[in-house]
Amino acid sequence: MPSKLPEYSLFCYIIKMMSGELRDEVRRWCATHVPPDWRREQAGAGHDEFVRFQRWWFNELKGGGYAFPHWPGEWGGGYDLARQAVIFEELARADAPRLVLHFVALHHAAATLFAAGTEQQRARHLPAIRDGEIWCQGFSEPDAGSDLASLRTRAERRGDVYVVNGQKIWASGALDAAWCLLLARTDPSAPKRRGISYLIMDMRAPGVTVRPIRQITGEQHFCEIFLTDVEIPVADRVGAENDGWRIAQSTLNSERGGTMIELAERLAHGFEWLVELAARNGAVDDRLARLASEVQALRLLVRRPLARGHDGAAYGAFASTVKLFYSELLQRMTGYGVELSGLAGQERRPRPLSSGWESGLWLLDYIGSWEWTIPGGTSEIQRNIIGERGLGLPREALS
Repeated sequence: MPSKLPEYSLFCYIIKMMSGELRDEVRRWCATHVPPDWRREQAGAGHDEFVRFQRWWFNELKGGGYAFPHWPGEWGGGYDLARQAVIFEELARADAPRLVLHFVALHHAAATLFAAGTEQQRARHLPAIRDGEIWCQGFSEPDAGSDLASLRTRAERRGDVYVVNGQKIWASGALDAAWCLLLARTDPSAPKRRGISYLIMDMRAPGVTVRPIRQITGEQHFCEIFLTDVEIPVADRVGAENDGWRIAQSTLNSERGGTMIELAERLAHGFEWLVELAARNGAVDDRLARLASEVQALRLLVRRPLARGHDGAAYGAFASTVKLFYSELLQRMTGYGVELSGLAGQERRPRPLSSGWESGLWLLDYIGSWEWTIPGGTSEIQRNIIGERGLGLPREALS
């Protein structure tokens, strides 16, 4: 192996040396398991049909060993970052459906439990997630989105349970979720970031009411959650009481960082459609070239930890950089797709929900892209994190 290589060249060398057999394996699996007409069949699918399809596809991926490659080996994963990239590259290249409905469970819930859960919590919940259990996330509130630390949902301890009252919003998949990652205020007298606890809430518990929110695209995977005297056992608290803000960062870092490996590959696949559209319209210009370089830069950026190793102190800033770059690039790319597609691209057609944003219906994809600059922290919040944690700029005292 060459002794001195730039970090990205090192990554390319490593992935080339180790990925050939795995790449061929995943490619053969996709050829026999990815339904060739899934987009047509899922276009305009009702909610129940979408859920059935997602559960079926999860079981297909699980059978192949590709549903949770990022998990530790003892839990059925064990793929390093380079091999994860190979799996996601091949799934994107095969135009495989995305596990939209299982995203929170496989990434956010798992990351939280691995980082801060007890042995009992991991033993109880991880096997169920591995079997396809769906989770949602109860962080944002009507008056606490970007300023999440201002949340007002209250959890009052009474013996062995917390009694929770409040409201959450923008909870993706809550209509079908069995469990919820919930942030609630357990000490209203403490500084706002220091009085929050991290709870695991049973969505079937008395007092939990879920209402879907219909979006401009016609979809309704976002939900409101209303909590009225909901009892959550103290045993279902993750970490220490009032330490929820710190623990939530492992969840948010998963959303901003590690999960972007797959999303970057999906974006690169969608860019190929944009190139085809531009070629048909004779619109191959410098904007397309700039987008091509940005897409490649994103793919290299999300692989950076392999070449440099994780720096725990700076990972929050790195994850925020990735999330910020991805979300705003997604808007630029889909917006250009709308321009190139003209009036024909504004024809209203049903979008296959299992595609995520990359449906090829450029107007709907562009509208949907705007949500990516909001969840997991808005672009403004990401810039604050980058400035404070990455660049060392002064920050206000916690209050």
